[in-house]
Amino acid sequence: MAAQLLLVDDEPGLREAVKDYLQESGFSVQVASNARQGWEMMQQNTPDLVISDIMMPQVDGYQFLKQLRDDPRFRSLPVIFLTAKGMTTDRIQGYQAGVDAYLPKPFDPDELVAIVENLLERRTARTTTPTEEGDTPDITELANQIAQIKALLTQRNAIAQSPAPFTIDLTPREQSVLNLVAEGLMNKEIARRLETSVRNVEKYVSRLFSKTGTNSRTELVRFALEHGLAK
Repeated sequence: MAAQLLLVDDEPGLREAVKDYLQESGFSVQVASNARQGWEMMQQNTPDLVISDIMMPQVDGYQFLKQLRDDPRFRSLPVIFLTAKGMTTDRIQGYQAGVDAYLPKPFDPDELVAIVENLLERRTARTTTPTEEGDTPDITELANQIAQIKALLTQRNAIAQSPAPFTIDLTPREQSVLNLVAEGLMNKEIARRLETSVRNVEKYVSRLFSKTGTNSRTELVRFALEHGLAK
């Protein structure tokens, strides 16, 4: 059964173009022209992933995301911000709010599909992997991690000066990718900065997930800041 996606964007042309591309890539897509309509649709049918614009009238993307994260039903739901705002400070605000990925416009639709597939695969892995006796539910753990990353990102300088003792073997290229992920850059921007392909960047990010034991970019940023790995 195709994964169910909810796309929330107030630009009709972009909304329909992204919807068509995602459907051609094998996803089932519902669309909403604003956050309120998106919220109403989620009450009837919970999607597997949400893609939301930030700059929207009445309720913006940050407010919509907070509404999702405050609801136990949607705390672990993967959310991608698709937005014209591309400054690092804007990305940090998105990560602080609990977004899983951040893709500035204009973007490569293939990168969006890759991000969607990655987040869905990791969500499936988390929900299907047996937990040890006494483990708490993923929702509770995710809520705790989101709260921690908010504090860690706001205290980034202090953390960098006093990293927790930790040793991890990163190649120079993996370190470069980690630094850029911690700056809030997405794969296409990292590829351009490092003069390599998006596919290679995806491989490096996957290796970083494996080496740090994290499952999303948000967790990776939190881990890097906590242990003083990002430079």
